[in-house]
Amino acid sequence: MEMTAFQIHPEDNVATALTPLHPGDVMLRGDAKTPSVRAVEEIPLGHKIALRGITQGEKIIKYGVPIGCATGDIPAGSWVHLHVMKSLYDERSSHLDVNTGAPKDTRYE
Repeated sequence: MEMTAFQIHPEDNVATALTPLHPGDVMLRGDAKTPSVRAVEEIPLGHKIALRGITQGEKIIKYGVPIGCATGDIPAGSWVHLHVMKSLYDERSSHLDVNTGAPKDTRYE
């Protein structure tokens, strides 16, 4: 099965996985500047893949606008999610569990 991702805007530095991604070549659709990117790890369906290396503090660009900021260096082809970025719009994003999205800063008893 061909792995694909969608780049929304030509200036984006991430694309959205249209299929579950595994290490290997991922075909890019949409406004991609290149035909493919090489995934270096598992990336869930609907999540972001880095189209190039992104350095700590650099903006994550999707839709042609900054949506977040890298909290560490992100290699090209890596999974871009809450474990390596924080939202510019949701202050609590750095307190959410990377797999479930549940708040980690709230105790439930």
